[in-house]
Amino acid sequence: MTIPIKPIKPKRISDQVFDQIRELIFRGTLKPGEKLMTERELALAMNVSRTTIRDAIQRLVTMGMIVQKQGQGTFVKQVDTALDSPLAKAMEAQNASLEDLLEVRMGLECNAAALAAKRADETDITAMSQSIDEMQTEIESGRLGTEADTAFHMAIAYAAKNPLHILIMRNFYDYLFLGIGENLACLYEDPKNIQEILRQHNNILSAIKARDSYKAYTVMNKHINFVLNFFKDRERFLKTRDQ
Repeated sequence: MTIPIKPIKPKRISDQVFDQIRELIFRGTLKPGEKLMTERELALAMNVSRTTIRDAIQRLVTMGMIVQKQGQGTFVKQVDTALDSPLAKAMEAQNASLEDLLEVRMGLECNAAALAAKRADETDITAMSQSIDEMQTEIESGRLGTEADTAFHMAIAYAAKNPLHILIMRNFYDYLFLGIGENLACLYEDPKNIQEILRQHNNILSAIKARDSYKAYTVMNKHINFVLNFFKDRERFLKTRDQ
């Protein structure tokens, strides 16, 4: 019997640098528009050569995740969903609605929460907890906390330990929170809604900490349904008002 075993290839240092910076972007630690450290500073912080940093940065530029501005530095790319997001283009081509998008999220994120309950490590748990704390702080400061909300859901995507899922979720959140922020503001501007979302986030985190996949799936389902029903009710109200 022939077993299809392949030789293990050592991971290049530039790949490790690339993975670390990409993860910081995906997790929301590095935010759109934020300036990265210089090549020299990154090389010192990561204990690698500037050539290694340059290789990793170039890959991120090619992927469209960061941009280099002459004389200014390197920045996390700010998404123009109308031009850059494949999801935005697909939704426009299919005449898809926000409700359609949320229904797709239902499947993706409920499964991610269930997987996270099995696979999350302490780094993932810490990232989720910090995003909830950050959202609370943002709200108390009079802001909406949407970036912290994004970071919470991306932390769950990371905890599912599926790189394809992370890429898909990144596209979803680029579109949700940058492309249709005006609609989401309607949800977040009601203090009752924000407090309920925070409560739901804490329930999801508790289920993941407890390693309860079924409960994590269920509470995530309730969370996304809460948002979905808000927009359905809002749409019905607007239609009635305009008649």
